[in-house]
Amino acid sequence: MKEERFFYDPQLSGELPEDECHHAVRVLRLQAGDEIKLMDGRGTFCQAVITSASNHHCRYDIRLREPQAPAWRGHLHLAMAPTKLMDRVEWFAEKATEIGFDELTFLDCQFSERRVVKNERIEKILVSAMKQSHKAWKPQLNEVTPFESFVSTPRQGDCFVCHCYEQGDVSGQAEKPFLLDVLNPGMPATVLIGPEGDFSIDEVRLAEANGYRSVTLGRSRLRTETAALVAVHLMQLKNSSL
Repeated sequence: MKEERFFYDPQLSGELPEDECHHAVRVLRLQAGDEIKLMDGRGTFCQAVITSASNHHCRYDIRLREPQAPAWRGHLHLAMAPTKLMDRVEWFAEKATEIGFDELTFLDCQFSERRVVKNERIEKILVSAMKQSHKAWKPQLNEVTPFESFVSTPRQGDCFVCHCYEQGDVSGQAEKPFLLDVLNPGMPATVLIGPEGDFSIDEVRLAEANGYRSVTLGRSRLRTETAALVAVHLMQLKNSSL
């Protein structure tokens, strides 16, 4: 079976963006007449044929548009405190996109080790992972947001905060439920993941006061990026349409 070559053009403009043009022409050596497959990151694949190619442009004609059915239900939003080492954040962004989710927000928390993220680099990783895994939708990437601002903004669906505190120390409840057990299939879901030092207990209480439910991801103590990926995987499992 011939390998499909996917390229990302959010506007389906008839000409590949600069980075995609470089990959098509200078790396893959594609020429006029070669078939390619396009994705716009908003649910559409297209079959196309290159009409002209040079080091500076790669133009194409769309022959067939192929709207894709969603592979999961609901809107899956992961909000996490970025780790001190950016390679861990980048690893998470790549793997979470391969699994499938809708939105990513970085949080500025009390114990955050990193408060600045270069979204341009993360955006490229999201696009690359989307193409590699043949996803029809690119996750929305938001700017770093202060924790208080994020949790005080109303959101649709279920909202959860993952933390390592004993629940009795937070709100007097007996225990935290497992995230997978309380996710509602088909409902939008937002999950918060804290920094390596966890959220502060005041942040957890603030989240709960704004409608977030405390949950656990299991008995193991996980690194931030691992916890974030587990949360995405659990949301995907509960909402998969396959």
